[in-house]
Amino acid sequence: MNRRAIIPGRKALPSAFTYTQARAAGISAERLYAYRSQGLIDQVARGLYRWADAPEIDQDLLEIAHRAPQGTLCLVTALARHGLTDIIPPRIDIALPRGSRVPALRETIQVHVFAREMFELGRDEISIGDKLSIGIYSPERTIVDVIRLRHREGSVVAWEALRRWISRKGSKPAALLTIAKHFRGAEKAVRAALEVVL
Repeated sequence: MNRRAIIPGRKALPSAFTYTQARAAGISAERLYAYRSQGLIDQVARGLYRWADAPEIDQDLLEIAHRAPQGTLCLVTALARHGLTDIIPPRIDIALPRGSRVPALRETIQVHVFAREMFELGRDEISIGDKLSIGIYSPERTIVDVIRLRHREGSVVAWEALRRWISRKGSKPAALLTIAKHFRGAEKAVRAALEVVL
């Protein structure tokens, strides 16, 4: 018989869970730490655990899903996910709406604060596994963001992403301009960028 299948409290918890969820499922702190010592669970981050035999999930994304549910992949991280850059991001860029509590996250995660009124514009969700999802900005929203914030990521990154996006079948510059109109000064910057690459 699989020893892990009869762990008390296991059935009440998802494959990734918090300390609070474990306690609510009747697992004492001592038992939780014993499970960790026995290799039955892995500690993902402070107060966040997953069963050792659970399917693999990117631990940074798992932490974001639990600690910053509104967290949305943005900027170079989103460009990479959309195949619009060859850059391997040295960090995971996430956006949170202005005024949100910014949780303590791993050093590999960089939080950017975006205006609350524009936060949902172009926001989609992707599955990260185990019935969990995380936000990601659409290719169009991401390109507008890297153009308007090119002082952070560099013009070269923005122009290359724009070139790649334009070369895709079905891409329409008007879609970029529609999103850009929502941000002060962005429409002019996007028009100028389109002139550079077209």
